[in-house]
Amino acid sequence: MPITPNDSDAAVVDTAAVDTARRPAPVPFAGIRQRDASDGVGAAASAAAQLASMLPALRLLVGLLIAALVIAALYFGRELLIPLALALLLGFLLDPAVSRLKRWGLPRLAGTLGVVAITLCALAGMGAYLGNQVSDLSAGLPTYQSTISAKLRNLRQLTTGPSVWDGARKTYDTVEKEIDSPPGARAGARVQKVEVQPVELKPLAQFTAWLGKISEPVIMAGIVLLFLVLVLLDRDDLRDRLLRLMGGNLHLATDALNEASERIGRYLRMQFIVNLSYGVPMAAGLWFIGVPGAILWGVVAAIMRFVPYVGPLVSAVFPLALAFAVDPGWNMFLGTLALILVLELISNNVVEPWLYGASTGLSTLSIILAATFWTALWGPVGLILSTPLTVCLLVLGRYLPALRFMEVLLGNSPVLGAPQRLYQRLLAGDVEEAIELCTDGVDAALPAKPTPGQVAEAVGRLYDEILIPTLRMASSHHTGSATAGHRLRLSHGMGELLGEMAEQYPPPLPETAASRRGRVHCIGARWEVDALAAQAMAHALGLDGLAATHSPHALSARMEALEDSDWAGVDLLCLSVFTPQPQTQVRQICRRLRRRWPQLRIVLALWNAPAALLAEDGFAPLGVQAVTTSMRELRLRVGALLAPQPAGGHPLAPMGEEDEARVAALHASGWLDATRTDALHDAVVQAANAFHVPFAQVSLVDADWVHTPGSLLASASGPSVGRPGLPRELSVCAYVVSEAADLQVEDIARDPRFADNPLLQAAALRFYAGVPLRDRQGQVLGSFCIMDTAPRSLSVEELDLLHDMARRLQNTLSHRTEVSPPPGAGPTAQPPAQETGPLLGPAMA
Repeated sequence: MPITPNDSDAAVVDTAAVDTARRPAPVPFAGIRQRDASDGVGAAASAAAQLASMLPALRLLVGLLIAALVIAALYFGRELLIPLALALLLGFLLDPAVSRLKRWGLPRLAGTLGVVAITLCALAGMGAYLGNQVSDLSAGLPTYQSTISAKLRNLRQLTTGPSVWDGARKTYDTVEKEIDSPPGARAGARVQKVEVQPVELKPLAQFTAWLGKISEPVIMAGIVLLFLVLVLLDRDDLRDRLLRLMGGNLHLATDALNEASERIGRYLRMQFIVNLSYGVPMAAGLWFIGVPGAILWGVVAAIMRFVPYVGPLVSAVFPLALAFAVDPGWNMFLGTLALILVLELISNNVVEPWLYGASTGLSTLSIILAATFWTALWGPVGLILSTPLTVCLLVLGRYLPALRFMEVLLGNSPVLGAPQRLYQRLLAGDVEEAIELCTDGVDAALPAKPTPGQVAEAVGRLYDEILIPTLRMASSHHTGSATAGHRLRLSHGMGELLGEMAEQYPPPLPETAASRRGRVHCIGARWEVDALAAQAMAHALGLDGLAATHSPHALSARMEALEDSDWAGVDLLCLSVFTPQPQTQVRQICRRLRRRWPQLRIVLALWNAPAALLAEDGFAPLGVQAVTTSMRELRLRVGALLAPQPAGGHPLAPMGEEDEARVAALHASGWLDATRTDALHDAVVQAANAFHVPFAQVSLVDADWVHTPGSLLASASGPSVGRPGLPRELSVCAYVVSEAADLQVEDIARDPRFADNPLLQAAALRFYAGVPLRDRQGQVLGSFCIMDTAPRSLSVEELDLLHDMARRLQNTLSHRTEVSPPPGAGPTAQPPAQETGPLLGPAMA
């Protein structure tokens, strides 16, 4: 059918309508909806942020709720928990005896029953004896009634005389009587007293009442005895269950149980010794004074001291009351009182601090609070158990992160490290306390009559461990939380502290100018903390006998004002830098110094530089002689730069003053006998496995040779001819022998004594830790050491373990019959010629 124009228009319109219908319709308010979506995302983020900010409060609330539930469980479950706690406490006391019987071959059941039976018999015998003593005293008490009455009459006459307070006392009595009188009572009316007479019980009822009173302690004792037997029998199973409850980390749980057992056991043993040292003199003194039942009161005094605070007071009442009743005069009473006071003073101030020490690890305040808390929960038994239970909480706080606050609240160890304490004292303006903190630290490390070298070592260690970390904290907080007042107090306090240290520990004055090895000048790079560290550097270097000076201001503040006369005679410049990224700053300073003084040698002390920067050795192009990161390293580097260089290019190992006698003792000990090699090899293998290091070694230092039988380092290089060893002048262990002290080198490459040692470089060793090996006479014959190819350090516990292994090795070697030295061998005997061959490389320590 033909299409007319109108039809075509209609068709066009219809097509357009169809196209319009096919296109998606525009969404009204699209921007508003998108904004709503973004607002929803922002609201969710804000809610998440608010929830994150509330998490600490929620954790605290949950912790308080759990603590309340635990306290409620302890209180309402005390009928069951008190016998269990007493049984565990007695188990700590009796388990060593049961374990000893088991080691002797007796079954654990028989040993447990035997120990418990012996304990019960001893307690029964003691109770019978004490009961007999009490019976004798009670029989003689009526004879002392006249003495007691006479003394009371005398005391009444002394206290009822006229006094200035009589009028006030009478007025108070009248007012109190008026207040207590019933309302409506007539004046002068007589008040009739009413007395309630108790009902007399029949014999059966009296027996039942008496049985009800003693049944509770008897049942308690029976439950404790049952628990005690079960604890002693199933000790291993109980320990396994506790380990399982403490989590899957067996290492952590084992250490926690061992520490708790060790602390509680030591506390109980020391408590027994303290009580015995108090009860025996008490009984002897009372017998000498003439108080009846002296042994009884000595035993009571020893037992009652197991009850903290209250026990000594209760035990003192009985002998004082008896002395008051027996003697018509006052000599016996005053003598008894003096005896108790003297024993209390000696026990509290001499015996207990000497024996206890840090046996429990609890602070004094925590012990008092714990006694109050456990007494409120469990009564008198809680007072007795307060210290052991609190020790368990302390150990749990040390090993469980969720209970870490327990260690902070209960422990006696400082919660802030020494640098944090010094930093806080300086911020608070307590300069005197800051000085006392540092001087006490130095004095504690010095013997009674220290040598100048010991003083220098102690002060240098203090600067390394306390002062430099304090300045490092000040540098990091300089533009952060520190205010202008904080920075000013820190600057003034640190200056006074360093001045006081220089006065108390002055550097030794050289006798002549020729005795000085060279002048060293210390200066800070830019900031005031740099200059303060430079002052400490000058003091430490001066204690080493060097002519060390320092500038009171940083170098950048007066670079242009420097005169040539200021640097006349300066052999070494030590530049102190605390900036974390010191490359640009040091480069500018070194270039400007080189332009004016080309011959000046520079040592950088980079206190805050990262390890990666030090490894890159980026300061070598500047002509810097050395880069140090600690005060000890600075002292060693400066001493090596100013000392005459040895022929080999590295410092030689020193020798002690009595080295000939020591070498003779080595040859007479028999430790060099070839039959000892297997024992030495077993010891070094055990040490390498325990410390997870590739190398361990026993070094026996001869006159000019170090014998290393059984060394893992020597065996790593393959079979060798003759006895392994190395020249003494190249040995690290020679330092241990000459100084008769431990030696730990955390990074050999940074220690100038060993950095250039060719044997150490050939073996690629970076870490060394050695302890002395002594014979029965205390003579140092060698060292027991471990080595690693990466820098590391040993903790105090690990160093103690190395000492324990060295002592066991000493005992093993000393138990054998001493072997006489072969004919012709003496203190200067040379090693075989073949030993100087290929063994020099690997066997170096």
